[in-house]
Amino acid sequence: MQHVLNFKAKIFVLISILSLSCVGYGKDLTNRLGVGYADQFGIDGGLPSLAVRYYPNPDLGVSAQVGVDTQENASKFGFLAKVYRIVFQEDNMNFYMGAGAGLISKETYNSTTSTSDNDSGFEVSGYVGGEFFFSGLDSLGFSFETGIGVTSISSEVRFRTIGDHPMRAGITFYF
Repeated sequence: MQHVLNFKAKIFVLISILSLSCVGYGKDLTNRLGVGYADQFGIDGGLPSLAVRYYPNPDLGVSAQVGVDTQENASKFGFLAKVYRIVFQEDNMNFYMGAGAGLISKETYNSTTSTSDNDSGFEVSGYVGGEFFFSGLDSLGFSFETGIGVTSISSEVRFRTIGDHPMRAGITFYF
């Protein structure tokens, strides 16, 4: 009985994926400006940010992300610039690769001395990803990315793999 239920669940997931893939399409974003959000900084706890994307031609895009959190004794700041190169378009997605670099800063509180230290540094990353568009929502893109990154701040250097889903890589509305 358990095998039958697992098989039915797998068939349901497969049919759902195939159905969803028919409702969207890849999109030419030339001269389109997009505004949305992302949460891609390698700072502990993340740093949600305002993101702006622009595609000056059909194959190349640029973006900037700015995140600010002024929490007392744990403030964070980040600025990240990224370049996208669209590799190919599927029926419902634009697949891309790119690189990003930015500046980060975080405040850490030392409870034993009752002082705060500010660590600042940089991030660099290389990635591949995709942006999905639903039909009927032609100006709304949902992104996902994977790759590698390096975060270097005064207190540490961190190498990491990146795996960002749409709630982290971002959702963008294009004008």
